[in-house]
Amino acid sequence: MKILITGSAGFIGSALSLRLLERGDEVIGVDNLNDYYDVGLKQARLARTLAHPGFTDLRLDIQDREGVAAAFREHQPQRVVNLAAQAGVRYSIENPMSYVDSNLTGFAHILEGCRHHGVEHLVFASSSSVYGANTVMPFSVHHNVDHPLSLYAASKKANELMAHTYSHLYRLPTTGLRFFTVYGPWGRPDMALFKFTRAILAGEPIEVFNYGRHRRDFTYVDDIVEGVIRVLDRPAPPNPAWDGASPDPATSAAPYRVYNIGNQHPVELLRYIEVLEECLGRKAEKTLLPLQPGDVPDTYAEVSDLVRDTGYKPDTPVETGVARFVDWYRGFYGV
Repeated sequence: MKILITGSAGFIGSALSLRLLERGDEVIGVDNLNDYYDVGLKQARLARTLAHPGFTDLRLDIQDREGVAAAFREHQPQRVVNLAAQAGVRYSIENPMSYVDSNLTGFAHILEGCRHHGVEHLVFASSSSVYGANTVMPFSVHHNVDHPLSLYAASKKANELMAHTYSHLYRLPTTGLRFFTVYGPWGRPDMALFKFTRAILAGEPIEVFNYGRHRRDFTYVDDIVEGVIRVLDRPAPPNPAWDGASPDPATSAAPYRVYNIGNQHPVELLRYIEVLEECLGRKAEKTLLPLQPGDVPDTYAEVSDLVRDTGYKPDTPVETGVARFVDWYRGFYGV
């Protein structure tokens, strides 16, 4: 297939591009290489895919309406995976408009490209952050998620609503994937594992929010990529049993679906740090702090819909995933 991937120099986008290229798909990669974090890391990720003859590299910002339209016209992708977004809960508190520009306006441009060019299936990144103030665990795609705690979370919920509208009006099959705390080799420097590793190796203290007591459903990047591919290969169908009198948030009478992709094994942050210390062979000096605004105490994915519809369940334990990250980090940075 010919697949357009936005955010192709990103953490997940780069790994997904490689997997699709390796199985013989043609990939059109879209990325603006912005400086939200180290551009050199993005370029290093991109170098891996540029080596494949089936990869086309487009230096493009999804906020560029005409540029996105031209990319769809020229390349005519059969399927699209939208991973480009302004990421980060904490950054959204300080810079809310960057989330409006990229996550709302940019996503609208992708939807329009799909609508006007007969795309067979749009898969897009949502986030576990949409669960916001919800406290019933595990988080289910069948739960109402109308109380986000950050603009980042609100923008991801908005993406789900926007996609559903296009599925309803234009019969565009769309699937939203709520990713749960993705980590692994080639990860993002603004994420905890990357920051902790850098600080511990430098002999610096690490900031541990919520006194290390919150739990996260840490999900290894290869598990995320496998889930994305399984879903991408199965365009969202309508749910013939959907009932407007008792509406199911995860499905629709339109060709629309939402899935969680999580490991289903929440790990307390202090245990996560413990595993990292074991892999590094060093102890961390911890500065214990209260929970930050916009953060939630716990995340825990219920993934039975994903298992039922795709036959896949993420299962990499943090002990394995963190060890692989540390091996990559030491090799990449020579430490």
